[in-house]
Order: sequence, then structure tokens, then C-alpha cells
Amino acid sequence: MLDVSSAPSRAAPPRPYRSAIRERRARETRERILAAAGAEFVRAGYAGTTIRSVASAAGVSMPTVELAFGTKSRLLQAAISFAIRGDVDPIPMLQRNWAARAAASASVLEFLTIVGRVLAEAAQRSAGLVLAAFEAANVDESMRALADELRAHRAETAAWIVDGLTRRSPLRAEITRKQAIDIVWLLMDPHGFCALTQDRGWTRHQFERWFMDSVSRLLVERETTAPETELRSSSRSRPRSRRSNPSPKQERTR
Repeated sequence: MLDVSSAPSRAAPPRPYRSAIRERRARETRERILAAAGAEFVRAGYAGTTIRSVASAAGVSMPTVELAFGTKSRLLQAAISFAIRGDVDPIPMLQRNWAARAAASASVLEFLTIVGRVLAEAAQRSAGLVLAAFEAANVDESMRALADELRAHRAETAAWIVDGLTRRSPLRAEITRKQAIDIVWLLMDPHGFCALTQDRGWTRHQFERWFMDSVSRLLVERETTAPETELRSSSRSRPRSRRSNPSPKQERTR
């Protein structure tokens, strides 16, 4: 009898592309749920949002949402992280490629240009959600830890920005590092972004330029590095004085 105990199996090996397809579909489903959750939390607030409403908006079942995120508070936390980062990759913001580009920049202007664009884009995606978390923390004790964590992360980013500035230019003589961090922390406040873009009609680009200009003018010793602000305010526009052309008679008398 032929001994086949050590014969190699002829079973077909697993196809790698099937695993890749499953991973892609799972990623797309997660992104769809988080996008729907973000919209629901901004629209209805934390108290008015339910797992059912998020599942309905995402086109999935309630068990799918619950299996992926568990509780509503964890869903909000994941939705905020997704909005800040712009994707579901678990890479912290300050470890992403944009931060490496900013760290390699040669001047204050180049550094603030990179930072300002990324922060403004992140604020546009996440500011409303962060405010929903702050509001929920006032009535839901389980949300207070998330609110504190969000404020701490903002302080960490502000410190990173200030340290990046000081490697390229000294701070103003009267400004300490702690004061500089507090100033940047305040400029990054989601309340300010929402007030300017929603209540006052600013564009994201206008906020971006305002942030860059404010950081440079308030903190950096050399004002020559400050980018020009591009705010379109009619109250600042002044008509140019026009000098009339001299008449032929005036020309003859010269």
C-alpha cells in the first residue's frame, strides 16, 4: 500500500486577493459608519443620536455598528478621530507625513503654511463633533474623560507647533514657552473655528491664513516672516486716491 502520510496536500492555497477584498470592504464599511455617525452627532447632538439612526444612515444593521464600536460614546470618540485624521488609519496626527514635512521645513513661513493647512482642514471636518463631545460632557459623566482627552491632545499639538517655531526663530522677548502654547491652544479652539466659519461666513482658507498670521504676529520675534493675511473684509478696503492728469494749459505753465 502506498504510504501517503507524508505526501504534500493538494488543497488549493488561500488566495491573497480574497483577504485583500475583505479588508477593503471592512474598511469601506467602517468609513461609511463613521461618516454617518459624524453627520448624525453634528445634526442631532450626542443625546439625540442613536445607534439605530447611525446604522440607518450608514445603510448597515445595528449589530454591525455595535460589533464594531460597542457603545455610543466609543462611536463618538472613533468618529472624532476619523474626522481629525481624515481616514481610519490609526496613525497619530503628529506621526503622519505632513508632520515630517513640517519638521523638515526651513523657515517659519514654510512651517506655518504646512501646519495651517492641515489644522484648518482637520478643524473643518471635526470642530462640530468636538463641540458635540464638550456639550455631552456637561450632562454625561462618561463623556468627561473624552472631553479632557481632546483638550489635552490640543495642548500637545500646540506645544509641538511652538517648539517647531522656536527651532526656526526666537519667540518674542516677553512671551514664555508656556504662554506661547496657551495662545496657540486658544487659536485652535473649535468654538472659534465654528464661530468664524458658520456664524461669520469665513471660508476654511480664510481661517487658515488668519491662523498663520496670528501665530506669526503674536509669537515670532521677526515680523518679516509673517505671511500676509488674505481676509476679504469690506471694512478694511480703502479706495485708492487718483491723481488727475494735468490739462494742456497746466502743462504749458510748467
